[in-house]
Amino acid sequence: MSDQTFLSPQREFSLELGDKKLTVRTGAIANQANASVLCQTGDTIALANCTVSATARVGVDFLPLQVVYQEKYYAGGFIAGSRFRKREGRPSDDYVLLGRQIDRGLRPMFPKHFHRDIQVFCTVLSYDVENEHDVASANAANLAVALSDCPSDGPLGSVRVGLIGGELVLNPSREARAKSDLDMFLTASLERVVMIEAGANQVPEADVLRAIEFGKKWAQKIARFFADVQKEVGKKKFEAEPPFMHEEAYAFLKEWALPVVTDAIKKPMAKNARRAVFTDLMAKSEEKLKEQYPAPAGQTVPEELQKLYVNGKIFIDMIVKGEMRRLVLPEGVRMSGRKIEEIRPLAATVDVLPSRVHGSVLFERGETQCLTTCTLGAPGDKQIVEGMEGERKLRYFHHYNFPPFSVGETSNRLAVGNREIGHGNLAQRALLPLLPKEEDFPYTIRTVTEILSSNGSSSMAATCGSTLALMAAGVPIAAPVSAIALGLISDEEKGTYVVLTDLQDEEDFGGDMDFKVTGTERGITAIQMDIKIKGLPDAVFAEALERARKGRAQVLEVMLKAIPEPRKELSPYAPRIETMQIDPEDIRLVIGKGGETIQRITGELGVEIDIEDSGLIFITSVNGEAMRKAKEWIAGIVEKPEVGKVYKGKVIRIIPGVGAIVEFLPGKDGMIHISELQWKRTEQVEDVLKMGQELEAKVIEYDPMDGKTRLSLRQMTEPPAGMPPPRPFGGPPRGGRPGGGFGGRGPRR
Repeated sequence: MSDQTFLSPQREFSLELGDKKLTVRTGAIANQANASVLCQTGDTIALANCTVSATARVGVDFLPLQVVYQEKYYAGGFIAGSRFRKREGRPSDDYVLLGRQIDRGLRPMFPKHFHRDIQVFCTVLSYDVENEHDVASANAANLAVALSDCPSDGPLGSVRVGLIGGELVLNPSREARAKSDLDMFLTASLERVVMIEAGANQVPEADVLRAIEFGKKWAQKIARFFADVQKEVGKKKFEAEPPFMHEEAYAFLKEWALPVVTDAIKKPMAKNARRAVFTDLMAKSEEKLKEQYPAPAGQTVPEELQKLYVNGKIFIDMIVKGEMRRLVLPEGVRMSGRKIEEIRPLAATVDVLPSRVHGSVLFERGETQCLTTCTLGAPGDKQIVEGMEGERKLRYFHHYNFPPFSVGETSNRLAVGNREIGHGNLAQRALLPLLPKEEDFPYTIRTVTEILSSNGSSSMAATCGSTLALMAAGVPIAAPVSAIALGLISDEEKGTYVVLTDLQDEEDFGGDMDFKVTGTERGITAIQMDIKIKGLPDAVFAEALERARKGRAQVLEVMLKAIPEPRKELSPYAPRIETMQIDPEDIRLVIGKGGETIQRITGELGVEIDIEDSGLIFITSVNGEAMRKAKEWIAGIVEKPEVGKVYKGKVIRIIPGVGAIVEFLPGKDGMIHISELQWKRTEQVEDVLKMGQELEAKVIEYDPMDGKTRLSLRQMTEPPAGMPPPRPFGGPPRGGRPGGGFGGRGPRR
């Protein structure tokens, strides 16, 4: 792209990244956004825009950041497969997850008290399949935020790390990722790692640490490159409005509330009871402030006092979080008096639902409680996912539901949210490497987690529940997966930190990190790291991974008491699957014209049939007899008639003066010529055969080219004395037309 192509001047910058070049462009397009960036590697191009609202959103006490990840089918050279909808719709789950991934890197870099709406759009414009679009999109977003006038720290760089044959690989291609034991997406600032998302095939902690170090080095190279670009073309950051603070009022409320807060934190209490204490303090805070700082009698309350009264709740929240952190750092005391490495009480119970549900488990960790089920389906139940990469099929999927009653609340937002999609995918990713190969266990597998009660780490409960539900359903997973979440309380000024084992809600909200780790006894299968501070010290990773390993082992011990290994038998209500291999050339025979044959089989027998291009057929049914009949039916369809063999058949058509058509194998019929009905002369076919008559007939000729078959009744017996013997099997027919005689009558004897 040259500057002459655009009305506005374009600036272009490039960085050699391993054996590839990363190119970013800005200034020429989408200039009404606060900043826009094109990021290109190979022929993959992503556009990211950062836009900020002019004013803060009223009544908001969180950072209103939204990252939208837009897939465009044209980027991959595709038109949507639906006949009725060609426009891209709501992002699929994959792209919701990619948006969350970028969001989790950017979010801690903004001021916590910044309440203007921030929207980052990531649009994939071109995708070459080799260079992954999520890396390009993340880096375009990282630079767009850095170049904008929105206050944020950074800039950030993002990379993917693979582990192939023990070697770490930077930004592996899609093809290479299929061979990799590790798929890690990492974002780092100039100083520290900010975000990690990873799936792994039981990778040891030491290799994960190597990958983090490797990824950090390359991500920081990108961040330094972006810092140079920012100095040259970035906008001046505007000042964020400082949060409201009244030191004297804060000290007054702290003196009043702190004894109650400390007691509630230290005392063993249920989550809702503890929150009721804090909510009561917040409700009373306004009256306490009005008593201490009364408004002038008979006058309108000044704006500053109104703001002070309203912020009483915020001050109480600050006091609660501050005391929670204070008790952890110097005293090592957590909510309910728990110790730093102490895991809440654990329990697991399988078969909590009848066996019509193929596998079920209730998993509990403290007040977090989840019900997970496993359902087995036919190969045809796979989920088809369509995107700019084309179509792919999911054999295993996990769905996570977080209803409002699980936290004692009401809500009119009952649709599945991005958080639920993210938590469900984390458990799914954690178990994927342990599933049996499809050729050994051809079922489609769905696990569903219903969060019944939550006090933190519900996604990790969902992972443990999914493992147990799979085992209860008889899925022969290679090893059980356990999971745990860790937190962090740090003091940046003093350089001290404490890693917390088994994170719960209040420690998540008031802490600095949510570090989720899943794995087997052999190694890690998934990692998800969210932080609220601007990066983690390197030493935290080694300690967190080791703490997670110990915690997972403790959780696994409880899980295996519930069910020590996958069941050998499936639920009697689970479908059974039989496989059979046919010649791929015969697939058309099983399907039939317009699907007529396969629809007849499935309709009459109540089975499901799935056929792969290789000729591998899956027959699924809960009825063993129906499955046996279906298998025999298909075997008959593809069976090649054997000359000289006698088959049972049924007359399905009579051609007067010519002969009869007999179905002698499922879907296969042959002609009994009138001359082959009996040894003596036959005047009318109806003299010997009737419609629907069942009989046995011998194959006397079969043409594999067109599938035509000749049958005989008379050659089932010896000819009468003095009559010449019949022609040899497979030889040219006597009389009739040369080369076969299928269409006319031969001479009668």
